[in-house]
Amino acid sequence: MPQRSRTIAVSVAAVAVGLTGSAYTATAGSASPQSRSAPRSNTARTTVDADAVAASAVAQACAYTKVKPVSKWVGLPVFDPAKAAKPYTARLRTTQGSIKFEALTDKAPCTTYSFRFLAERGFYDRTHCHRSTTQRIFVLQCGDPTGTGSGAPGYQFPDENLEGATYPAGTVAMANAGPNTNGSQFFFTWKDTKLSPAYTPFGRVTAGLDVLQRIGEAGNDEQNNPGDGYPRRYTEFHKVQISRR
Repeated sequence: MPQRSRTIAVSVAAVAVGLTGSAYTATAGSASPQSRSAPRSNTARTTVDADAVAASAVAQACAYTKVKPVSKWVGLPVFDPAKAAKPYTARLRTTQGSIKFEALTDKAPCTTYSFRFLAERGFYDRTHCHRSTTQRIFVLQCGDPTGTGSGAPGYQFPDENLEGATYPAGTVAMANAGPNTNGSQFFFTWKDTKLSPAYTPFGRVTAGLDVLQRIGEAGNDEQNNPGDGYPRRYTEFHKVQISRR
């Protein structure tokens, strides 16, 4: 099972959870002295209240908490439901080719918001993928500034989108060191992989699966276990770019 570790010699883990929520903003119109607007119905008011409650619940669930270690500090995210709801695509320009994935902002808003926060601040730029597996599970793990499997952004946040989670080829999911310990590390599945639903799926590869497959099929140095170690094809992110869909 993939899991984040304190050293590269120990396995690295990935976890993900998904929530959905929406933000609602209402602006009341003014009525002229000659004409008065009809009072709003209880049904409309109930809908607005429900949306506000849902948005508040998501914001509370997406709590980013400061923790150690701090491998590269770029700040602490403050969850914005309106921005979190906006779909985006991430393009990762690597030494092995370009990879694109569609962020699952509707299913994993806390996770996708954090990934965008880090990417827009250059956190992932010039970092490299530190783990590849080729037996039983087929993952390429990245997102650690130290390249050891123990690096973190200095904060963590809860799991989401775990119910019924599966990991077919092209899944992008979070790595963790146990429940609700997500940080910056994440992994791609380059081949259909069976895992327990403990790893937050937050993206779907739309281009570059062939790049991931070349990296995976090249194998690793097996320093962790047979079929599990440092990738033989060195993969560094030149730039991670975020664009609106």
